[in-house]
Amino acid sequence: MPKYKRILLKLSGEMLAGEGDGGIAPDAIRRFAEEVKSVQELGVEVAVVIGGGNIFRGIAGASKGMDRAHADYMGMLATVINALALQDALEQMGVYTRVMTAIAMDQIAEPYIRRRAVRHLEKGRVVIFGAGTGNPYFTTDSAASLRAVEVHADVILKATKVDGIYDSDPMLNPDAKRFEKVRYMDVLKLGLKVMDSTAISMCMDNNLPIIVFDFNVPGNVVRVVRGEPIGTLVVKD
Repeated sequence: MPKYKRILLKLSGEMLAGEGDGGIAPDAIRRFAEEVKSVQELGVEVAVVIGGGNIFRGIAGASKGMDRAHADYMGMLATVINALALQDALEQMGVYTRVMTAIAMDQIAEPYIRRRAVRHLEKGRVVIFGAGTGNPYFTTDSAASLRAVEVHADVILKATKVDGIYDSDPMLNPDAKRFEKVRYMDVLKLGLKVMDSTAISMCMDNNLPIIVFDFNVPGNVVRVVRGEPIGTLVVKD
């Protein structure tokens, strides 16, 4: 029995590259689609936000001399490419989906309209949100928090390559301590790398829990949705 009725799953674009340095690895997108399908089959309403870092990162472009706003718009378009790739993988598995974008591109996706997104979720369709918030200077983490609040998701599931939140980088520090539970305020005070401060603040203001977990373990999404103590829970108290 799932613990959550409606979730928003946040995945970084880099994870779609698989073992490669960029682009979309067919095996990676297929496995992600399988995980989403397995959750949906539990009767859970699923929304997804994917980053675009496997194709282009706005902040990286800006650091190399591009105008930040211009670079961010390019990054938003990269997220739409990933959203369409996931849509294709899901529909090949028989899962009904809708891609909704914050930047109008009517030939390939629906414009984001909150009430329509909620209706799609109620009908059992997986809704994939592309193009971030539609505004430069905001990350896809912020977009995930915003969309989750707007559609009244019960939780944000932040898929990562590690099994939770640590007080330091576990890849560099073998003595890093993993948190089972941490407060939003502590995430901000300690500068823990979970989501950017805008995203954390939005979740805190709306009391929206975040679960950070290891996506590389097959079946972990289903385990989290069922309420198993996996990863790190970020809450108010």
